[in-house]
Amino acid sequence: MLFRRVSILTSLFCTIFAGTVSAKQPFVLLQSTTSTQNSGLLDYLIPKFRAITGINVRVVAVGTGQALKNAQNGDGDLVLVHAREAENRFVVSGFGIDRRDLMYNDFVLVGPDADDAGISGMKDAAAALSKIAARRAVFASRSDNSGTHTKERMLWRATGIDPALASGDWYREAGAGMGATLNIAVAIGAYTLTDRGTWISFGNRRGLTILVQGDPRLSNPYGLIRVNPARHPHVNASGARRFADWLTGPAGQAAIGSFRRNGAVLFHPAARPRLPDNKSRFK
Repeated sequence: MLFRRVSILTSLFCTIFAGTVSAKQPFVLLQSTTSTQNSGLLDYLIPKFRAITGINVRVVAVGTGQALKNAQNGDGDLVLVHAREAENRFVVSGFGIDRRDLMYNDFVLVGPDADDAGISGMKDAAAALSKIAARRAVFASRSDNSGTHTKERMLWRATGIDPALASGDWYREAGAGMGATLNIAVAIGAYTLTDRGTWISFGNRRGLTILVQGDPRLSNPYGLIRVNPARHPHVNASGARRFADWLTGPAGQAAIGSFRRNGAVLFHPAARPRLPDNKSRFK
């Protein structure tokens, strides 16, 4: 009986101790974009990293602007976004360190099969937007300060048109992620700008097709930035660095290049040799 009680107490102690250790295991908090999450890329990469290191990665998937804002507030250890000017400001302001090129794909303009604006096959994305505006064809914008929204605004500036003046008319502002905006475009037969990765993964394409692609201005590079521990001492700096090193190293880059949905490659590896932390990664 005594032996049984000791055994029970020992088992209970081990369970509590194991739970305590597990609760204290470090994890990396990644602020990332909805495109990397919706595409399934992070669900593909994180288990591979965890299997090697034992470190888990938790993801907050929001638009690029919100991801950088969250990280600026110290709510994150690492940022994966796609808006180079905003990324540079984040680093120059002292909130981020060691920005690295990670991968790239491109944006495409999609729209209804009927294509009332007549933009199918165009290679100039800004000219295509001008035709959409001239025809007052419905355009669905993410309008969420994401990397996609940033790219869209850049293209509209190139046209000299301010679509916000038509807000609520032919220009519809979703204030939502890429998947939700695509669903809105499907529902109302609208044109929209999307990253190719989300488009390939998107299952509800009814009536929508790619109409404009191949413009160099539609390039979509992704950057990886560690949150500065000098600004936010509580961050998991060592875990963030290990994840960044893995993602930009041979194994992570190979995993990114091998990720496919519906038989198509969604992202292309783009990491370069890492520079010391006191060296700029800006071109």
